[in-house]
Amino acid sequence: MIFAVLASRSRAEREDMANIPIGTTGEEKLLVTSEVAINFLGTEGARVLSTPHMIGFMERTCRNTVLPLLDTGHDTVGTHVNVAHLAAAPMGMTVTFRAEVTGVRERRVEFRVEAWDEKEKIGEGTHERAIINVAKFATRLAAKKNS
Repeated sequence: MIFAVLASRSRAEREDMANIPIGTTGEEKLLVTSEVAINFLGTEGARVLSTPHMIGFMERTCRNTVLPLLDTGHDTVGTHVNVAHLAAAPMGMTVTFRAEVTGVRERRVEFRVEAWDEKEKIGEGTHERAIINVAKFATRLAAKKNS
């Protein structure tokens, strides 16, 4: 069954999925502001980068790392996250997010991710993304919504 699915894909689609070199890296920076900080501790001095935002920026860094390597009309979506939030990054600090491609299997891309504030590593883990044809993905979503 899997062979049949792969065989039915065009040569360009199959090549697109294998055109991401292992070791490809990307980096992005984020200033911790009130928009990405927790606010439930009740003390302004205790506001730090929230875990959901840290994970979201790790995902975004992974996406942006491989996006230039994909054919037009393709993108990636997150499929798995395994991340530890190791330390707090206070408001006003800059956090650097790093992603490295560690594996490519068909349309799955695996990453090692890290986040560092100006003093220490604040997060690390792994992330997986799937390469998609955006138009086909949108068609499937519309069919799901209307069924």
